[in-house]
Parts: sequence; C-alpha cells; structure tokens
Amino acid sequence: MDLLCIDIGNTHTHYGVVGPNGTSMQGTVVTQSIDDSQEGLAPKLATLAATHPQIAAIACCSVVPAINPRLHTVLATASTLPVFQLTHQHRLGVPITYPQPAEIGQDRLANAAAAHALGGSPAVVIDSGTAVTFDIVTTKGGYEGGIIAPGLELTRRYLHERTAQLPLLDDSLEINSVIGKSTTEAMRIGTVIGFPGLIQALLDAVLADLKARGEPPAHLFVTGGNAAFLQSRLTPHVQFVPDLTLRGLAAAYWLNNA
Repeated sequence: MDLLCIDIGNTHTHYGVVGPNGTSMQGTVVTQSIDDSQEGLAPKLATLAATHPQIAAIACCSVVPAINPRLHTVLATASTLPVFQLTHQHRLGVPITYPQPAEIGQDRLANAAAAHALGGSPAVVIDSGTAVTFDIVTTKGGYEGGIIAPGLELTRRYLHERTAQLPLLDDSLEINSVIGKSTTEAMRIGTVIGFPGLIQALLDAVLADLKARGEPPAHLFVTGGNAAFLQSRLTPHVQFVPDLTLRGLAAAYWLNNA
C-alpha cells in the first residue's frame, strides 16, 4: 500500500509517495503558498493521483499550526483519500517519556518513528531545517526529547537583520580560506565552519550522555535541507536519509492503521 506523505515545515512543505520500496515522486512547495492554485499543493495532488492510483491514504505532519486549516481545505477539495495527521497520541513504535508530549513537534515524532523503524534503539536524529533539531530515542526511555538550535540559513539571516552593515549571504557554502578578506567572506567562513562545529559539539554531548548511561552505540541519522553538508563534517559516521520524515510518517501510519 502506498501513502502520500506531507511534511509541513516553517519554510517549505515536502511531500512524497511512500511505499514498501521507499519514497518516490518527491517534491516541495513553499509553505505559505500551500493553497495557491498554481504553485501550491493541489496541482501536485492532481498529478500524483493520475500517476499513482494505488495511493490509499494521506499522512501528514505540521510544525505550522496556522497552516493546518489551509492544508485540510486543500486536501478536502483535491482528494477523497482519508487523512492521518500524526500527533503524540499515536503509536510511534517506541514509548514517549518526554514530560510534555503535546509540545513535541509532529515532524520530530515522525523522525523518531523513522529512526526506530530503520535502525531500532538507541537512535539520534539530526534534522537540519530552519531550526536544527536533535531527537533521541533510547532503549530504556523510548522517545526522551532532544535539542533545538538555530539552523544555518536562520543564523545567516539573523546576522543580516540584527546588524547595520552585514549583508545577507547567498546560499553558497564554498570557502577558499579560513581568513576572510571581505565582510562577505568572513561571514561565510563563520557559518560554513562554525555551524557544523555547533552541531558536532551537541552530538558529542548527546553521545557522551548515552554512553554514561550504559546505552549501546546509537544509530545516527541526519535529514533536512543541509543534511548532506552536515553529514560530511560530522563524526562518527551519520547516515544521510533525505526522506526520513516522510518515511517516519508512513511507519507511524501503518502502526496506527494496521
């Protein structure tokens, strides 16, 4: 059975058809344009319905509550498929021991479900989007919680918006030296080298904590917009799974609709 999985993020909404053999027909729309008749989700759904008639349901998660009514209006208008929206009240394959489970972002719940389905426990998922989230699943506590840090693009934008003379950087991650010869070069070096350093420091702290508790070596996953960039700069080896959240949505759907 195939599912259409939709992950609504702060900046972009990712979607894909997830089946027994993985994810196909992935795409992205701008979240604030999700109900646009030309650039939004409805035209994509029409294409998917024509090319994937075997889709049985829609599974979604969202970290933008204000978008949710707009999403469900689009889905009700463009599709007759049943809709499953992941919440902390659904089964993930692991227990949730986080003290306030309603506070957990739905994408983070999906990531925990995916990590457990792909590798088992313990697991650490690093999701690099507008914010970078760490989600930790342990053998003793299940989903315990994690870490939230600013993402790369957010860091760059904040430098520009909160200063009088620093420019807004483009998307380039290329640097030729560790000593900047211009303001732009200096900013790019600071973010290209500093951002992975931040994530590595957080990962080191998490792994040290898990080791001190007697947990076995954790399965490590990275996903999100800057995941490939991060993977090559982190140790120990972290598995890059670009469709991790979508696969987690599918895993949670099947667990709750068996």
